[in-house]
Amino acid sequence: MPPRRSHKKSRAGCRRCKARKIKCDEVHPRCGNCTKHGVACDFEHPGIVDTLSPVETPRPTTSTSNCDSPSTSTLPPTPSVESSTPLPLYRNPEPLPLTNSNKSNRMMELKLLHHYTTITCQTLAISSPVSEKIWRDTVPNLAFTGAEFLADALLAVSALHLRSHAPQDQELIRASHSYMASTLSEYSARLGKGITESNAEALFLTAALIAFQSTASRIFARDDSSDLKDRSDGYSLPLSWFHSFQGIKAVVASSWQWLRHSGIVIPIIESQPALNLDLSGQNANFFGHLLTGVEEEVASQDDPTTQELTRQAYQHAVAVLDWAHKIPHTGAPLVFLATVSRRFVELLESRRPRALAILASYFGLLKSLDSVWWLKGLARREVMGIVSLFDPDDEEWWPRLQWPVRIALYEGDFIPPDVWGAESCTETALLDQSGQNGGYVSHIELVSQMFSAVQNMPPTMPGDALDALAHQTFLARSQEFNRQMLLRDDTHVLH
Repeated sequence: MPPRRSHKKSRAGCRRCKARKIKCDEVHPRCGNCTKHGVACDFEHPGIVDTLSPVETPRPTTSTSNCDSPSTSTLPPTPSVESSTPLPLYRNPEPLPLTNSNKSNRMMELKLLHHYTTITCQTLAISSPVSEKIWRDTVPNLAFTGAEFLADALLAVSALHLRSHAPQDQELIRASHSYMASTLSEYSARLGKGITESNAEALFLTAALIAFQSTASRIFARDDSSDLKDRSDGYSLPLSWFHSFQGIKAVVASSWQWLRHSGIVIPIIESQPALNLDLSGQNANFFGHLLTGVEEEVASQDDPTTQELTRQAYQHAVAVLDWAHKIPHTGAPLVFLATVSRRFVELLESRRPRALAILASYFGLLKSLDSVWWLKGLARREVMGIVSLFDPDDEEWWPRLQWPVRIALYEGDFIPPDVWGAESCTETALLDQSGQNGGYVSHIELVSQMFSAVQNMPPTMPGDALDALAHQTFLARSQEFNRQMLLRDDTHVLH
């Protein structure tokens, strides 16, 4: 038997190689084995092993390539640093890099916020620099102080605005639906917990943006006046508009004790042109023909309370049309949505011919604001859609629809007085006459008092007492719509 070769046993190997009972090449400042497996070596940092728990002996493996893999090693990889740099005993993990999806979401939010503060905020108010500044500066700052539902509402509206320039952009479509779904969910939850002094402003502003989103979404509706007669489901009335604005009224009335002192809400309310309504219905006015025969219609209803509410609903709606007809370019026609009564909305839901004719005239008024992006082309589509609901042989109502049809189909940026039907008054002249009925603040004071008196009554009460219920109905429908849109990734939004 040949003699055994002599061998010199070294005790200068690194402690890791000793623990693993393998030969260490004793290369400094980091031995070959530690370098190979990307682990710390006490040659490089003599004090590190003393601070750690004993090195775990690795499980036997059949392949050396898997030996001491990151899943079984108890020591973190040694970073590439100069030997003179002290290695910290415990290192905070580096932040995970953003995934492509997270990066995309983050860039989308930045894009939407920038677009809102630079462009979209200018379109939320018409002829009101004060309101524009509030929507641009004050509202985002309020959203950043804990009102995430308000921030989501801003992003949803901004996405809708961008989508008006790129209707088929799937990312914008999803962003618009997703942010509004988040807004509706959190907004409903906050309303359920009650309005307080601390959240009243944010809830009012969110309600206003929800109403704006509902209104602006109509430009993406699939109802096209050119093919209404070819569609089996016909024309869809924009009832969500009215439900959302009834919701604003409910929020304002129930939180007026705090909003009346708000430096944010009051300027927005007072920026609207002052109401100067003739509620008697006795004086000559441009839309007076829409009230012809109203007493006969009212008399056909059995309940005296319903009769009076119906009469007042028609008279008030027509009075608003007459007032807005004189100052259309101030944005006055938009006030119609916020001022009509709950009873008028019910009459629309029943598709009463008089209510539909009044609504057609309202959309005719919106032709004066056709240059606004979220109203572009809307007057033509809505008027012709409402007309499609009438029998062409109806001799009673067709003559009353001639003005909105003529206005809706008019080509040109400026509608002359002989086509519009009357010389427009100046807003200053109407403001001088506003003392008779007061401005919006005094009107809201009365509504708030009424709301406080009836809020504990059963929900069968007609009229404005049902505003809150209407708003909850709108929210429920909006949430269901957004849920379906997110699931289906549809390219259309709420009618």
